[in-house]
Amino acid sequence: MSELSSSKKTVSGGDALDAPIPSISIQFFGQLRRDLKVGFRSRGDFVNPLLFYALAVVLFPFGLGTDPAVLENIAPGVMWVLALLSVLMSLDTLFQRDYLEGTLEQQVLHGSPLSALVLAKSLAHWITTALPLVLVSPLLAVMLYLPAEAIPVLLASLLLGTPILSLLGSIGAALTVSVRGGGLLLALLVLPLYIPVLIFGANATAAAANIDGPGYTGQLLWLSVFMVLSVTLAPFASAAALRISLEQ
Repeated sequence: MSELSSSKKTVSGGDALDAPIPSISIQFFGQLRRDLKVGFRSRGDFVNPLLFYALAVVLFPFGLGTDPAVLENIAPGVMWVLALLSVLMSLDTLFQRDYLEGTLEQQVLHGSPLSALVLAKSLAHWITTALPLVLVSPLLAVMLYLPAEAIPVLLASLLLGTPILSLLGSIGAALTVSVRGGGLLLALLVLPLYIPVLIFGANATAAAANIDGPGYTGQLLWLSVFMVLSVTLAPFASAAALRISLEQ
């Protein structure tokens, strides 16, 4: 009887290994739904970047004074730098939970398309981390005396730029997923990739605030190009980085 039961287990295990792989769309939306549930349940991961962003913006008038001219000049750079740092501080959890649970190894062994899973996780990270920052940015921009005509451009630049931050950050998070305490290494890897996004995003907002200055359309177009390239290339680079990290 024991031999018969063991043979049944072997057959059932073989059937599980030979089970058909779900389609890419099913895996994508399944991973997205799962990560969104986990992200909203983990209130610390969801609230901490938002609190950091809001409190840091509020502290600038206390440190620099309440001169509207000074705050208006620094507002585009301050808003963008703090948004970048808020996204960066949450990147180390992008793959860490699945790595500790062993889910990543199972997905690699099962032959799942890691690029689709990376794209889903990056989208979930953006929705739970960066999108709240974008939504509160108009209120915080008013506190820094940013002109009203520049606020829509600020929102447009953040909507175009923050997904790039999540996608490019996924590459660094994938490379450091197996490194214990790899937060500093992650920052060193990702920050050079963030600099062009920071420059174009802040310059677009500053150009919109300066009525007599150059236009902001070119900066927004460059951010659109960067976003298309990030969506197209970053998931594959992150998937390759995950395979390298898991083989070590």
